[in-house]
Amino acid sequence: MSEPTQAMGGGGDINTLRILVATDCHLGYMEKDEIRRFDSFQAFEEICSLADQNKVDFILLGGDLFHENKPSRSTLVKTIEILRRYCLNDQPVKFQVVSDQTVNFPNRFGQVNYEDPNFNVGLPVFTIHGNHDDPAGVDNLSAIDILSACNLVNYFGKMDLGGSGVGQIAVYPVLIKKGMTSVALYGLGNIRDERLNRMFQTPHSVQWMRPGTQDGESVSDWFNILVLHQNRIKTNPKSAINEHFLPRFLDFVVWGHEHECLVDPQEVPGMGFHITQPGSSVATSLIDGEAKPKHVLLLEIKGNQYRPTKIPLKSVRPFEYAEVVLKDEADVDPNDQASVLEHLDKIVRNLIEKNSQPTASRSEPKLPLVRIKVDYSGFSTINPQRFGQKYVGKVANPQDILIFSKSAKKRQTTGDHIDDAEKLRPEELNQQTIEALVAESNLKMEILPVDDLDIALHDFVNKDDKMAFYACLQRNLEETRNKLSSEADKSKIEEEDIIVKISECMQDRVKERSLRSKEGNSQNLDTGGKSVAAQSSLNSFSDDEDTGEMLLGARSTDGGRKSSGFTRPSKDTADVPKRGAAKRGRGRGTSSMKQTTLSFSQSRSSTVIRSEEVASSSEEEADANEVVENSEEESAQQAGRKRAAPRGRGRGRGRGSTAKRGRKTDIASVQSMMSKDDDDSEDEPPKKAPPRVTRNYGAVRRR
Repeated sequence: MSEPTQAMGGGGDINTLRILVATDCHLGYMEKDEIRRFDSFQAFEEICSLADQNKVDFILLGGDLFHENKPSRSTLVKTIEILRRYCLNDQPVKFQVVSDQTVNFPNRFGQVNYEDPNFNVGLPVFTIHGNHDDPAGVDNLSAIDILSACNLVNYFGKMDLGGSGVGQIAVYPVLIKKGMTSVALYGLGNIRDERLNRMFQTPHSVQWMRPGTQDGESVSDWFNILVLHQNRIKTNPKSAINEHFLPRFLDFVVWGHEHECLVDPQEVPGMGFHITQPGSSVATSLIDGEAKPKHVLLLEIKGNQYRPTKIPLKSVRPFEYAEVVLKDEADVDPNDQASVLEHLDKIVRNLIEKNSQPTASRSEPKLPLVRIKVDYSGFSTINPQRFGQKYVGKVANPQDILIFSKSAKKRQTTGDHIDDAEKLRPEELNQQTIEALVAESNLKMEILPVDDLDIALHDFVNKDDKMAFYACLQRNLEETRNKLSSEADKSKIEEEDIIVKISECMQDRVKERSLRSKEGNSQNLDTGGKSVAAQSSLNSFSDDEDTGEMLLGARSTDGGRKSSGFTRPSKDTADVPKRGAAKRGRGRGTSSMKQTTLSFSQSRSSTVIRSEEVASSSEEEADANEVVENSEEESAQQAGRKRAAPRGRGRGRGRGSTAKRGRKTDIASVQSMMSKDDDDSEDEPPKKAPPRVTRNYGAVRRR
């Protein structure tokens, strides 16, 4: 275990790697507010300035560089201006990235930005994405990809999960060398907390790739850093990441997403590593946790020792926070609202006066943020906007100075006290998953899987992905059509059985995905062990501590470059659990929009007819029940359940009758379309992804 130390060389030491660590810059926050619109940019510019003053080797950002998933043009321009001003210069870069950069930086260029001969990068920036600026859309792009394409930042930690299900990821470190100091920098961009929580608890779903041994260098010589952006506060164990999920070989963890500044490294009992939580550089939630002074961390690493130095941010807008319980105040009368107003005015004036006193930690005076949490149990509320009008020009947030709350009696009686730091953030309130809504309403999904709709809703709301539901429908429609088309050749599907078959296809897909997540992992490891048994320098560590070591060897590469250690596993290993979910990637439909719409209309027409005919004939009800009983997914009780005809539709129709409102069923056209698709699939055999060539991970780039 690496311990912090005080005795360490200065910035001129060729063996000391100096890193400036910051998280949650939220560039563009409140950009339409006349007073606070520049706060996030001023704090970010101060961070870059501190990096320049302290002569650091690079800046490490822990996610949420942008506040919006699709930042405005103004935000992008200001961000690019700051990065260009501080990062592009002729200062020499004194460290080397010796790992396989095409794996670390999966973009078109596939290399660290300072090695590009067309750019003079003197201050590299390494960053992961957070939950605000995570990848979205058909191409799975983030706003950080724009900065990466401009060669201003090095974007790492981007994982391709593909479709639904638990999935599997392999975390490859960026291997950095400076003199005798070797650092393995692991990055894990934000993944939905519930999903990542399940992945950590599923054996072998998270693979941690270790540097190999070469030239007398052992794995223990590497200083291992992990930067991630996840929920840390355990209000709900399933929606947070426990520190004990992380591997024990880590030495230092940079935890993003939490805005409270806990920059001093804290040791995790029994794990052997320390965690720093720098917090946000701009206050986005006016709670007690954000009222603490903001800092960044200067991390100096030499060998296996490190020295943390916290640096205060002077450009941050001051924030004063107070809590008041009206019933505990002696000078407040519950029947006299004037006394309540006078008491609150007195508190606000004291906070403003406290902030007006000059301090050495502030670069220039700014209007403060003031927030008073008022427990008004037994009192009437006050209009916060009207109360704040008298403080316009004196505080930065006159419209929301006051926030009213009532004490929770049940919580006090049980003794479970939850402070502000453990409450849900404002952006996490009033959210509900489709799975929970379906469970509450006692509904049964027959066409689209709940998990797919849940992901589509998340992308539509949080990422502004307007094509999320269309892509979800397109993927499921394509899979259902292929399934029905393959079964149509074996046995003729009657018109009234289409809706039942569609439901069976949906249930089969859900079952297959759950099986892939459980069985695919063990097959994956077995295949990978055979393909790389001859090479033995890469140790693969999963989140399960009892997992054995996978050894992948290193070999020399062309051009005289030496491998620094670890070899990437073959494509056969990594793709076993993903092949089934390949069609579940965003926007990967194979048919055109016209074909998809036509097929959906036909299925919908057949669905309407099926619903009407079930109520019209007892003979058809018996046939439908027979099909349901043969289904693997239906229970005996569900099999005897009858379908009620929809309201407003005709009843008592005979077999072969058409739907109301002029809709006609063209079964021949549906079957011809299915057979056409099947013929196409016979002419062109299914294409499999070519196996990835095993190559050295960690080739030293000589300059």
